[in-house]
Amino acid sequence: MRCLPWLFLSCVCLLAGPTQPNVLFILTDDQGYGDLSAHGNPVLKTPNLDRLRAESVRFVDFQVSPTCAPTRSALLTGRHEFKNGVTHTILERERLALGSATLAEQLQKAGYRTGIFGKWHLGDEAQYQPNRRGFDEVFIHGAGGIGQSYPGSCGDVPKNSYYGPTILHNGKFVKTAGYCTDEFFAQATRWIEGEAAAKRPFLAWVATNAPHAPYNAKPEDAALYEGKGLGKDTENFFGMLHNIDQNVGRILAKIEALGLAQDTLVVFMNDNGGTAGTKVFNAGMRAQKGTPYMGGIRAMSFWRLPGRFQPSDVKALAAHIDVAPTILELTGTPASATMQAQMEGRSLLPLLTAKVGQQVAWPDRTLFTHVGRWNGADPEVGHYAQTSVRTTRWHLVAAGNGQAAGKGKAKAAAQGEPAKPTWQLFDLSTDYGETTDIAAQHPEVVVELAAKHEAWWKEVRPMMVNEGVKGPAENPFKVMYREQMGK
Repeated sequence: MRCLPWLFLSCVCLLAGPTQPNVLFILTDDQGYGDLSAHGNPVLKTPNLDRLRAESVRFVDFQVSPTCAPTRSALLTGRHEFKNGVTHTILERERLALGSATLAEQLQKAGYRTGIFGKWHLGDEAQYQPNRRGFDEVFIHGAGGIGQSYPGSCGDVPKNSYYGPTILHNGKFVKTAGYCTDEFFAQATRWIEGEAAAKRPFLAWVATNAPHAPYNAKPEDAALYEGKGLGKDTENFFGMLHNIDQNVGRILAKIEALGLAQDTLVVFMNDNGGTAGTKVFNAGMRAQKGTPYMGGIRAMSFWRLPGRFQPSDVKALAAHIDVAPTILELTGTPASATMQAQMEGRSLLPLLTAKVGQQVAWPDRTLFTHVGRWNGADPEVGHYAQTSVRTTRWHLVAAGNGQAAGKGKAKAAAQGEPAKPTWQLFDLSTDYGETTDIAAQHPEVVVELAAKHEAWWKEVRPMMVNEGVKGPAENPFKVMYREQMGK
């Protein structure tokens, strides 16, 4: 079963204020839900993010993908990543299908200026680059991270560093001087200042590569967490988050100083479950990034629009596929026929504009997760590997290889039949930490959700257009860098 698209209300007059608010969207890489002091982290201090959270509508049950490129594709398109051809983070399987329409394209056509700063990770070949997907201003690194390189098209500038990284700026490589996160926020701030002076509405998409590994913080930031028994990786991980927190504080102060705060939607999110910080605090959840458990797919999602959104916690089940339809409705931006047809998310605007304590109709929904990292070219190998189905209450999970072990698996193979998955079932209304498998107590729920998974898999299989694709012999970023810089 797929989530049915919700039709937009084009009447933005429901909201007081301009019909084209600016949008500042901040997305961190591998920060977990528990990596925030306001969420109970006993070590990490994030005063600026805590303040933003306090001023925002906060979705406390917000689902994303287990890894980064898949989440990014869903955010920009309003549909599940597999339907965009994004089933992995490398090996051509991170490329956003060329037939997918993007949020940036829609806003661009509606008169917005659009800029991306930091991480793209939806294809490094020319036709997949953000300047061809709706972004006017492009200031990015390549691949999934600074200095990363994989066979095929996914690769950054050779030997790139977090300090003074070489960045692709509107088609030309430039050598920066500072720490990567500082550079991304500084460039975004300069660009926002220019758009504000020109009185043009903007989408500023600031997507940091931090705090993704390698854990390489500025020494003074990592030093804040030394001597606490955390280990070097977590010291640097938390140091990188401290730096992000400082940069968020600075850019929000600039928005205020420019007189834009009342007219700018600020969204802050992380892209998947936590990593190096989960051993310190994981908000009571099971597992982390790269798994279909809640610790791998729950994200923070803060939405601030002063005077129009009343800060509060929202318990409704929301997801990454809801971001594009929400921003389009809020900004009064028409969606192209392609965009309308592909979006399966819901606009969150009724929840965002509700008064504190107001009940908003929000029908239950079914969401699907799949880690997607099957081996080999045939996705059927990973049909049941690391996948899940959830509703507000239930979470059906097939972890590991998703197959029955031992004699059951051997018997199935001998009979020429695919092994059946071993499903676990959790009641999230009483066990959000997923400590107790109750599949045996609720076989009817297992059957119902498993059937929905089968229907969903059948639907998405033909749309996995990047499977088995052979990439170029050399990373495009490397080729471009050599041609421009002679290196």
